[in-house]
Amino acid sequence: MDILLKSAKIIDAGNKEYHLKKRDILIKNGVIENIAPKIEGTGKVKIIDYKNLHVSIGWFDSGVSFGEPGYEERETIANGLRTAAKSGFTDVILNPNTNPVPDGSGAIVFLKNAAKGQVTSLYPIGTLTKGGAGEVLAELYDMKNSGAVAFYDFKCPLKNSNLVKIALQYAQNFDGFIYSFPQDSKIAGKGIVNEGVVSTRLGLKGIPALAEELQISRDLFILGYTGGKLHIPTISTANSVKLISDAKKKGLNVSCSVAIHNLFLTDEALEEYNSLFKVMPPLRTKSDAKALLKGLTDGVIDFVTSDHNPMNIEQKHVEFDNAAFGTLGLESAFGALNQLLDIEKCIEILTKGRERYGLATPILKQGYKACLTLFNPDKTYTFTEKQLFSTSKNSMFLESTLKGSVYGTINNNRISLND
Repeated sequence: MDILLKSAKIIDAGNKEYHLKKRDILIKNGVIENIAPKIEGTGKVKIIDYKNLHVSIGWFDSGVSFGEPGYEERETIANGLRTAAKSGFTDVILNPNTNPVPDGSGAIVFLKNAAKGQVTSLYPIGTLTKGGAGEVLAELYDMKNSGAVAFYDFKCPLKNSNLVKIALQYAQNFDGFIYSFPQDSKIAGKGIVNEGVVSTRLGLKGIPALAEELQISRDLFILGYTGGKLHIPTISTANSVKLISDAKKKGLNVSCSVAIHNLFLTDEALEEYNSLFKVMPPLRTKSDAKALLKGLTDGVIDFVTSDHNPMNIEQKHVEFDNAAFGTLGLESAFGALNQLLDIEKCIEILTKGRERYGLATPILKQGYKACLTLFNPDKTYTFTEKQLFSTSKNSMFLESTLKGSVYGTINNNRISLND
């Protein structure tokens, strides 16, 4: 399909030739053929001429969950990737949040095959341990050869320090990328929300910031001893930012991410005991959110994630204590982040992170594959179920005022539009 974008404002800070300029962009057979002030559409070409059209290289999400296999009622891979495309994301890293978990090469091959033919590209993470049980290392090398980009027991704290040490040492033989979820399970106990004034007032069991920071400190000490490549996903406290900043200054090969909802919302949202706000790690305080945002803009936090985690209605419409952790995040990611940052910084952050996984960053120039996100950064609206493409509807952003909407994505010689 040939596509012509008309008068699109390009947001690409690393591209001095086109950044902040309005251009027509002609795409033929999935490749950018021409970028110019004015291009006439000839023949069978799909013309896209939207109000306040902006374009950037395709957005990247470092952590989404779908469900398939095992939890297809939450989300299938096909609809999950459709949701990602309509939310502006051309590349997503898939968490090992399935049943069974992907702990062998066959499971990785299944996930990659299930994602073929979609606008959005999927890159699976394999579990670090067999069955995700935290006891014995899984087939890391075989999974890496089959396409796994990292290894992670999804949101399961690694209790065995020696296992973390061995994983980091072993994975260096093939440039393996190790995740460790930042929570000490003994300190966290049976907590379900942030420990603080709000949890005390509501009578809910709290998870102290110490639980996260103690685990991060342990893992950073181990990393300093072993070397290797470590990622700490979805940090949530101010001191976590400082710990990772100090580690980077020492030269440790560590990265981290933050969930967009931990930047946008705080534990004050829990006042109505609404289980849509029950997530792991929990929503923290205003001072934490402020420190996280500063860490993100300063570059201490390497990239954001939607932490998209569909849950069906039976898991959320129950008492708060019994509800499952997790919120949708893809559909609201841009509208929330764009509220917090100027558009250039917002797009810079939404397009960061691929290199950490060994993936190439798209290039918005003639002769390169078209991997683009189309959006309007100025539209303000109330986020409702009409904006949800997911099978599940458990979004904590429902009824929030967001800024910025997605028109669609172009990738893999395919197009997804939100017409």
